[in-house]
Formats: sequence, structure tokens, C-alpha cells
Amino acid sequence: MKDKRIFTINPGSTSTKIALFEGDKCLFSENVAHDAGKLKEFKNIVDQFPYREATILDILNKNQIDLSTVDAFVGRGGGLLAVEGGTYIVNDLLLKHAAEGANGISHPAQLGSLLADKLAKQYGRQCFVVNPPDTDELQDKARMTGIKDVYRNVHLHALNLKETAIRHSNQMGKQYEESNYIVCHLGGGVSVSAHCMGRMIDGNDIVGGEGPMAPTRCGAVPVVEVLKYMKKHQIEAQEMEKLAMKTGGFVSWLGTADAREIEARIAQGDKAAQMVWETFIYQVEKYIGAMACVLKGKAEGILLSGGMVHSKHLVQQITEDCSWIAPVYAYPGEFEMEAMAAGAIRILDGLEIPKEYTGIQTWQGFDF
Repeated sequence: MKDKRIFTINPGSTSTKIALFEGDKCLFSENVAHDAGKLKEFKNIVDQFPYREATILDILNKNQIDLSTVDAFVGRGGGLLAVEGGTYIVNDLLLKHAAEGANGISHPAQLGSLLADKLAKQYGRQCFVVNPPDTDELQDKARMTGIKDVYRNVHLHALNLKETAIRHSNQMGKQYEESNYIVCHLGGGVSVSAHCMGRMIDGNDIVGGEGPMAPTRCGAVPVVEVLKYMKKHQIEAQEMEKLAMKTGGFVSWLGTADAREIEARIAQGDKAAQMVWETFIYQVEKYIGAMACVLKGKAEGILLSGGMVHSKHLVQQITEDCSWIAPVYAYPGEFEMEAMAAGAIRILDGLEIPKEYTGIQTWQGFDF
């Protein structure tokens, strides 16, 4: 069987990652940089579409990339309402919700499906999104909180988390749908998640002030202490949201989001840096323990992915502290582009059935 060619598009804040795959081999990839000043000229994310499209096409032309040979196009699925994991055919409703940002979160990933669809239609090919950012497979017990009518939302690095688990399963000669894992993404954001028989049944909300602290995110903090902090410093809710998403964690304590810089400062005797780094690892391990309980002690592996997994000290520490739960496996970096291509290939090879985006959220509330 001839390997399928897949073109993937993943828009970020100031760049758009593009890649051309043939099977699992990457033939071409580029992180297309966009002028930050130019991007600021656009009132809404969706208004950036023509500019990003033009810069992407320019790079493709300069590198003589022929998209007529592509079998399918895949875009990052931002802006959608919560869905279960899987690969979705891009339809009109999906495009409408992506353009609108139906999930209420404004992020360049909204443009992923729009850009991919434009190219797919031009070349008469299929278009997909794979495990969108708002993938929601929480079990009901994971949704409730101690305040009536306040429920947990799920925002995780679903694409990379699931791809890491799928890759590990393949290496172990297992099916992801028949396995239980604790999967962590340790990068600019930090996700710790429980995967039970192919479903991500629990994990921390990375945009909701949950989980471990991260390079730019505060993680879980005591509510009453936060209220005191807001009163003392005369901070409004909008400023606290920045601490939850952009200015918390490493940035709040040390003024940097770079884990490599923090480790260098530790080597030079910086006690504050050492305490923050050790606390970060401690918090990750604490959530790993929580996910072990979610899986009722039946985790078959603890899988570490993301940029910070390049740190030998981090991997060694988590291995020493958590191996009693399950074996620890390190997969440094991320596989988002590979994951997008792999999802489309599974569909084209008939290994997986594509799903239809209906705009109906996974969870509609409790019936009591």
C-alpha cells in the first residue's frame, strides 16, 4: 500500500507550523514566522486569515512544494465546542464554529481548519481535524466541584497527549483502546491526564487555574488566599486571569519561562530557582499520584512528553519518585504535527472511522 501524503497546518500566536508527511516520514516542515506588528493590526483572529495564507503560500512556492500530490489536509481544530477524541471531517458547521470561536477562547488555532479547508477544496481533497484542543472525555465524577453549578471544564494538550499514548502503545505491541496510562505534557503549559481504555477520563484544566504550576501559569492555588491577594494588591479579575495563563508560574517567581535558564541558575547556586524547580516537579508528581488513583492503581505506564522532558534531572526525579506507581517512559518534545498526519492516515487506511462534528457538546449537564 502506497504511503499517504498529508499536509498539516498548526497556527500559533506569532507563527504557523506547516509540514508535509509521506506516511510517518516528514518530507518538509517550516515554522512560518509572522510579523507581530502586522498581526496586531487585525481586530479579530479570523481577520488574520488572508495574511497568514499569503505567507504560507509564499514559503511553499519558494520551496517548490507541490500540494497536488497531497491525499488529505489537516488543520488544528481550535474554536470548537467540546467533542470526544478522534478525527473529524471538516464540514460547514465546524468551519463556522472555528471562525466564530464557539468555545469562547480566542486563539490562532481557530484558523487551522479554515486554512486547511481552503487548500483541500482547491485540490479536491479531504480535510480533517484531529483531537481538537477542546477534546472532552471526562468521566462524570471528574466534572463536579464543591460549589453547586460550578463545574470543571477540560482544556488539555489532547492532541499531543493522545498521540504520545498511541505511539507508546504501538511500541509495546498494544492497542491504545485497551490500555491505561498516566500521560503528562510538560512544556509551556502542563497537562497531567488519566487515559482509560482509549479515553482521557480526567486531567487538569490548563486554562482554568488547575494542576501544577507551569512556565507561565499559576496552577492550582488556594481560593481564599487569592481573594486576599487581589484585595491587597487591588487586582481585578482580568489581571488574575493573566496570572492563570500568561504571567504566573516560573514567570511570576523568576521572571522567565525558560526551564533551561532556570536549571542554569540552579547550577550557579540560585536558591529561589532551585526551590521553584523542585516545587514544580513535586506538583507534577502529586498530580501523577492523583491520576493513579483515578485509574484505580491499574496504570501501565507514566508517559512524559513536552519540551521540558529534555531535562535529564526532571525525568530522573520523576522516575525515582513515581516508578512505584508504574514504569516511567520519556518522549521529549511534542508530536502535534505528526499526530495530525497520523490521524488522517488512520482514516484513509480504513483503520479508524471519521467522526462528524455536530456542534453538540460532549456533556450537556446532569439530569438532576
